[in-house]
Amino acid sequence: MAGSKEIRTKIKSVENTRKITKAMEMVAASKMRKAQDRMRAARPYAEKIRNVAAHMSHAEPEYKHPFLIKRSDVKNVGVIVITSDKGLCGGLNTNVLRISVNQMQEWSKSNLGVKVCTIGNKGSSFMSRVNADVKSSLVGLGDAPHIDKLIGPVKIMLDAYVAGEIDQLYIAYNRFINTMKQEPILEQLLPLSGEKLGAPQGQWDYIYEPDAQPIIDDLMVRYIESLIYQAVAENMASEQSARMVAMKAASDNAKTVINDLKLVYNKARQAAITKEISEIVGGAAAVSG
Repeated sequence: MAGSKEIRTKIKSVENTRKITKAMEMVAASKMRKAQDRMRAARPYAEKIRNVAAHMSHAEPEYKHPFLIKRSDVKNVGVIVITSDKGLCGGLNTNVLRISVNQMQEWSKSNLGVKVCTIGNKGSSFMSRVNADVKSSLVGLGDAPHIDKLIGPVKIMLDAYVAGEIDQLYIAYNRFINTMKQEPILEQLLPLSGEKLGAPQGQWDYIYEPDAQPIIDDLMVRYIESLIYQAVAENMASEQSARMVAMKAASDNAKTVINDLKLVYNKARQAAITKEISEIVGGAAAVSG
C-alpha cells in the first residue's frame, strides 16, 4: 500500500485536475449557448436564400447553372471535412473523420479520385497524416465562424467543380441535435439535388438587370456558401456541447477518484495509528514484565 504522503499528493493532483475540468465545463456551457444562438440565427437566412434560389432556378429554364447539372460520368469526388480546432470534446471529431475516411476508401475502391478541403485543425492534421489529396485548408476559426474566412478555401473547391476537376462535392460535419446528441453527417453538396432546393410554391418571374446569367451565378455561389456556413455553425455548437459533456464526465470521474483515494488514505492512516498503538502497548508490556 502506498504511503500516506504519496496518497495525499495524488489527492491534491486530482483535485487540481478537477478544478480545471470544472472551469472548462462552465466555459463550454457559456460558449455553447452563444454557438446555438448563432446557429439558430443563421437558419432564417439559409431558408430564405434557398427559396429564392429555387424560384430563380425554375424561372429561367433556358439557362442551367453548372451547380444544377448532374454529370453522368463521375471520375473525381471532392469532400469538405469540418472539424474543430481544439480537442477535449469526446468522440466528436473521431466520428466525422471515421465516416469521411470510410467513404473515401469506398470511392478509391471504385477508382474515383478524391480531393479534400479541411476546415478545422483536427481534420487538417488527420488528412495530412493519411496522405489525402488536400486542395485547401482553413484553421484557427475561433469561437465564431466568419464567412469572409470560409470563402477562400470553399471557392477553391467550387472553382474545381465548375472547371470539371471534380464531378461531385460532399460535405462532412456534425449536425447539432441537442446538448447530449450530435450526429455526424456526410451529404452531397453539388450537384444540387431536388431535396436541397425544393419545389417553389407557384411560379415567379423576374426582371434581370443587366443579365440573368451573372445574377443566377452569384446567387448559386451565395447559396452554397450559406450551406457551408450553416454546417460550420452546427459543428461549432456540437463542439461546445460535446466539450461541456466531456468535461462534466471528467469532473465527476475526478470526484469519484478523490473519494476512493481518501478512503485508501484513511485506511492507511488508521493502519499506521494501530501499528503505533500496538508498539506502545507492546513496549509498555515489556517494561512492566
